[in-house]
Amino acid sequence: MTFTLIKGAFRIVGSSPDGDSIRFYPADPKTFRKAGLSVRLNSSGGVQLRLEGIDALETHYRPQARGSELWHQLADAAGRALLEHLGFTGVERDENGRVTASTPEEVPGHILTRFADKYGRAVAFAFPGQRPGRSTDGGDVRLDPDGLPNSANHALLEAGLVYPTFYSKLFPDLRQAMAEVSVAARESRRGVWAEDVTLDGLRLRSREQLRDEAVLLPKLFRRLADYLELEESGGVSLTGFANYLDTRDDRLFTVPTGHATELETLVEVRRQTLRLTVEPERIVFIEA
Repeated sequence: MTFTLIKGAFRIVGSSPDGDSIRFYPADPKTFRKAGLSVRLNSSGGVQLRLEGIDALETHYRPQARGSELWHQLADAAGRALLEHLGFTGVERDENGRVTASTPEEVPGHILTRFADKYGRAVAFAFPGQRPGRSTDGGDVRLDPDGLPNSANHALLEAGLVYPTFYSKLFPDLRQAMAEVSVAARESRRGVWAEDVTLDGLRLRSREQLRDEAVLLPKLFRRLADYLELEESGGVSLTGFANYLDTRDDRLFTVPTGHATELETLVEVRRQTLRLTVEPERIVFIEA
């Protein structure tokens, strides 16, 4: 499948990379525009990446409600593994998770991308080092399942450190290959799968439990955080959660059935317990 190759480097000082997002600096900032990609560059020419096909536990999520505080899930094992995979050997962060120093200061790398999301992030596969061969910066490159293993996306899924979270613009053969390594990680109870409650069910007792104990699909965690921030009393009642999900228009289809529906129909809520009724790798969200 054809992607645009962008050569450059990863830099992290001053930013807050996590397990599925990092800053990338193209060798030529004009390459994105020449390729017709509407990304948002910072003053130094860097672009935020959204790593294709994966979703990491949240380290700093701010719900949509006005005045909301930051929410987080558990320790950032995925974030550490991502930086190690790309070539960073030493990273120091402040109390807010912002990188204050790294060794080295930047590492060479390249990305394969096809589009930017609504936030101006390049949706991409990220690779360490320069691409072998004579591929042209900004040129078209084919990526098939055999080419996935060197990507950070694939490595994190294989280690069980991130969840598969697929969107409709991801090519089906790549999606299937990523689903297979994720299923293998879940069956082996690697990484997050050792304690995950997404499919078995979470009995919600407190906000502290959600932040500090529960290992849950990040998409579902974000929806829960958004919902709970609407509750002025600070409570955790799930009475209205299903109705809230219905307002979010999280359109999707399931594979292999191709059944078109919304997230609300796949989340079972019984009193204070909720669970996802379909495995994450079988869900394909419609790209907004």
